[in-house]
Amino acid sequence: MRLTVSTFLGKIQIEAFANLWTGAQLDELSLDLMRYLPQAPDGVMEYLFIRLMLWGKARGYRWFNLGMSPVSGLENRALAPLWNRLSAFVFRYGEHFYNFQGLRQYKEKFDPQWRPRYLASPGGLALPQIFANLATFISGSTKGVVAK
Repeated sequence: MRLTVSTFLGKIQIEAFANLWTGAQLDELSLDLMRYLPQAPDGVMEYLFIRLMLWGKARGYRWFNLGMSPVSGLENRALAPLWNRLSAFVFRYGEHFYNFQGLRQYKEKFDPQWRPRYLASPGGLALPQIFANLATFISGSTKGVVAK
């Protein structure tokens, strides 16, 4: 795929990027890490995603995976398991730490087929530690988790 970049005074500047994973047998393309500069033009990510989708389609890929929307889609019912209710609470009130709702709303514009994904872990208090490790990994540091 041809990469389009902007130039300013002869310097090349990448406005946005996304890591793309290619699946076996041309089954699926998956987005991983994606970022854009604050001064990038409006709609730069939509443009990038659409170009990647068209690129994959032209090469015969059947699916384009936008990735997950963590802790979304969980019900906060009285009879739901504790972790389900806790995750629904985090989705609703955890925007300071991660843009859970915004990410889901952003991906909704592409009319995705949402599928549940599950995390298996040991019992007890292992799950909060796993979530903390994941948040640290996604944010790049412990400071990144709380300093948003």
